[in-house]
Amino acid sequence: LVRKPEKVCWVEAAGTVRDGVRAYTALHYLSQVSPGKTVLVMDGASPFGTIAIQLAQHRGAKVISTAYSLEDKQYLERLRPPVARVIDVSNGKIDVAESCLEETGGLGVDIVLDAGVKLYSAEDESTSKSQSLPHKHDIITLLGVGGRWITTEKNLQLDPPDSHSLFLKGATVSFLNDEIWNLSNIQQGKYLYILLMIPILEDTMEKLSSSIFRPQLDEPIPLYEAKVSMEIVQKNQARKRQVIQF
Repeated sequence: LVRKPEKVCWVEAAGTVRDGVRAYTALHYLSQVSPGKTVLVMDGASPFGTIAIQLAQHRGAKVISTAYSLEDKQYLERLRPPVARVIDVSNGKIDVAESCLEETGGLGVDIVLDAGVKLYSAEDESTSKSQSLPHKHDIITLLGVGGRWITTEKNLQLDPPDSHSLFLKGATVSFLNDEIWNLSNIQQGKYLYILLMIPILEDTMEKLSSSIFRPQLDEPIPLYEAKVSMEIVQKNQARKRQVIQF
């Protein structure tokens, strides 16, 4: 539990907590973002991507992002502070690795937050978004020396050449598991859980109150429409965070 600031409404608080915790986990605990770092946020127009961009910028990082549609591209270009570069991958013609290396003067990015990667099996490329996902080789190519790759792809497999490339760069791969804080509560004890989690929740609410976090929220959904809303979310068709209002 965390105290909600008076100027933050319940819908904003409910719609930001999960993405705030994920962004902190990815950028603070898994990649130690700091001023001057370059961060690539894949699918930056998603609810999580938006919060991740805002947190990275607040920490002084330079942010590059990908867009899966013209609407996403326009949204990202309107963000303030501005994103350093928006890479439109909707038509499949732009090379993400090449664009990132160009933006960084060939040095590569320090931190990558992916939104999934292209897998080998044909069924994984059945949708237009899957076809726009980068291949794991692209991610490894665009990583700089000492880079950190934070992945949401639970089925990621690295072949020996991939591991060798990461070894030569001194780069690392970490998995962003949504349930990690619940697991830490069980495995490491409630005291450690409180020490780590409560400051994150409090800081998330503070950043929401001060408009550092500006979440992408849909209109509150009444309880009788919750089932339809959940089906949309499960199909990954929702581009804004859905909040059920009782």
